[in-house]
Amino acid sequence: MNKLDVIIIGAGAAGLMCAIESGRRGRSVLLIDKSPKIGEKIRISGGGRCNFTNIYASADNYLSQNPHFCKSALKRYTQYDFIELVDSYGIKHHEKTLGQLFCDKSSKQIIDMLIAECEKVSVEFALETNISTIEKQGNVFCVKSDSGEFESESLVIATGGPSIPKMGSTGFGYEIAKQFGLNIIPPRAGLVPLTFEGEMLEWMKSLAGTSVNCSVKCNGVSFEEAMLFTHRGLSGPAILQISSYWREGDKITINMCPEIDIFDYLKSCKEESPKSEIAPALSKYIPKKLAKKIVEDLTDKVKFAETSDKILQEIANYINDWQIIPSGTEGYRTAEVTLGGVDTDELSSKNFESKKVAKLYFIGEVVDVTGHLGGFNFQWAWSSAHACGQFC
Repeated sequence: MNKLDVIIIGAGAAGLMCAIESGRRGRSVLLIDKSPKIGEKIRISGGGRCNFTNIYASADNYLSQNPHFCKSALKRYTQYDFIELVDSYGIKHHEKTLGQLFCDKSSKQIIDMLIAECEKVSVEFALETNISTIEKQGNVFCVKSDSGEFESESLVIATGGPSIPKMGSTGFGYEIAKQFGLNIIPPRAGLVPLTFEGEMLEWMKSLAGTSVNCSVKCNGVSFEEAMLFTHRGLSGPAILQISSYWREGDKITINMCPEIDIFDYLKSCKEESPKSEIAPALSKYIPKKLAKKIVEDLTDKVKFAETSDKILQEIANYINDWQIIPSGTEGYRTAEVTLGGVDTDELSSKNFESKKVAKLYFIGEVVDVTGHLGGFNFQWAWSSAHACGQFC
């Protein structure tokens, strides 16, 4: 029997950070993962450059049944703390849009940094390891696996959610939580493309590959970023963001030209240049292919002089106030995160310990805290793991 102070299940962002912090306290730590490689989701993130945090990260960027739960951990280990660690390794990075920080070279730099920090504090790894049972016997957790049997005083679950199953993601963390009597907020795919059916889907397919900057609203929340038409429906940052707030049957409202009132613009075009064509005028503000498609769908007229103000208003509404109901999402297959998870009411916001089971901890994506797109979920992994690592 291998005896340790701490066993952490899941060698992703949260698991690695927790192992580092616990190891710094002199604790013997074992990280178990069924994957043959460490930090696979880190590796593929940000197009291979790892969007490792966001300089604007705050509690306002997270969804949870309890929106206050994340505040403590985020304040105690901020984006600037992680940036300091990255800088200490000489990893060059840059800001893209909206505060998103990416490595200049490769996400492997972040993985290598975390592994190096683990090695400094003698963290052990058991990779390609499948767990068969977890039990608590007295004050000790007993973990049986195909790599042997292990005992520990503390057990940390950092397994994430079932998003991107091709990376080996499962709902294993939820099973452990249920085994020990913890409540689970029903999980669902988040930061995921929206799908459509029928005529609407055919219309979107004809525009596949076309991108437009837009404002998207749903359930009182809005995001202004790029939107992409696909062969399944809609994607792009704005759609991924709003997907976390969308529920089946909800309507979304899209403004494909948020910077101006299109009707006012079309009216002025009609007055100033009545013989000019509508679609080319619209292409000043939206992609040419999209402009042509919208005009063709709403009128057989080409020039402003031939077109009534009523039709111009319909065209403008299509662009500034497009209201549609998605049929669904692409699901966990392409979802960047999982919404829901271990109920925050079951955990201490100070150290992420279960209120029901002493020395059992849940951190990262497996918990019902989900960030917006743009590095916020990595920051939650770092912050929650850091908080837990001070106590586990």
